[in-house]
Amino acid sequence: MGCVLTDLDLNAMYEGEDAAAMPRTPAPFGYAPAAQYGLFSRGFLREHGRNLFGCAATWFLLDIPYYSSTLFQSQIYRPWFPPASHQNVFQEAYNVARFQAIIAVASTIPGYFAAVLLIDRTGRRRLQMAGFFLMAAFLFALAGPYDHYWRGNAKNAWYIVLYALTFFSANLGPNTTTFILPAELFPARFRSTCHGISAAAGKVGALVGSVGFLWASQSRDRGDVQAGYEPGIGMMYALIILGAISLLGLVVTYFFTPETMRRSLEENESERDQNQDGDGGMCFQELTLTPKSPGSLVSSHVSTSPIHPHRFSV
Repeated sequence: MGCVLTDLDLNAMYEGEDAAAMPRTPAPFGYAPAAQYGLFSRGFLREHGRNLFGCAATWFLLDIPYYSSTLFQSQIYRPWFPPASHQNVFQEAYNVARFQAIIAVASTIPGYFAAVLLIDRTGRRRLQMAGFFLMAAFLFALAGPYDHYWRGNAKNAWYIVLYALTFFSANLGPNTTTFILPAELFPARFRSTCHGISAAAGKVGALVGSVGFLWASQSRDRGDVQAGYEPGIGMMYALIILGAISLLGLVVTYFFTPETMRRSLEENESERDQNQDGDGGMCFQELTLTPKSPGSLVSSHVSTSPIHPHRFSV
């Protein structure tokens, strides 16, 4: 992008003293000076604090149910495998790997493909909210009848389908968009730092989900608790909590996550104090030079006014 000068009225080349008498004017175009505030300053928090909170909070809330669901898979595949006494460690590892591969091929990878197809049609924000909503719906479907039905009928194809759909929903929505949004929302000088902060918040969520779920999913009956653990709140209530966390992610997305679809990185990078009327920090102006008299080409009037890119004329 460059300078656009319009209505330039010059009939001849300036020579000698006429050119020397030309009044000096500031450059009418170019990049406006970048904002001079640092990370976590008042200016940063005013301009980008809301976006950073939205990115970090949604990534944190996503990873709690996402990694907890990974731990939950032992409750899914165990009824389909032979008892531990009938298989060695290599056979068990092979069976677990095969089950995980089936889940990946049937739900995780298709979720990413669906995200690729939809992300520039529905938008990042809507796709993220839809993913959180579907995750909550399928987690509630697993949790509601768990004690009364799923626990005694775990060897049921629909049980696996509901479990797989939670991963499909996550990869369709927040597991994809939480990685994309920080890369599009922040200026270049803050982009990698803010992306790292958001990702770190997600890892904290993974830690909270993994440790918390291992405890919370333990039975309330001390006789059914795994060795080394204390009684928890039970699998049904643990899954309900994960569904509620997914709904909270939807709410945070709705209130704190802006849409970046069809906006270039330059548009997202423009900051309020850089340029109010330009395009991503570029300043376009119109310069008009009018001769003082028929015998003189020395400009006596210089007027500038902002113009819009779609009005360019040369």
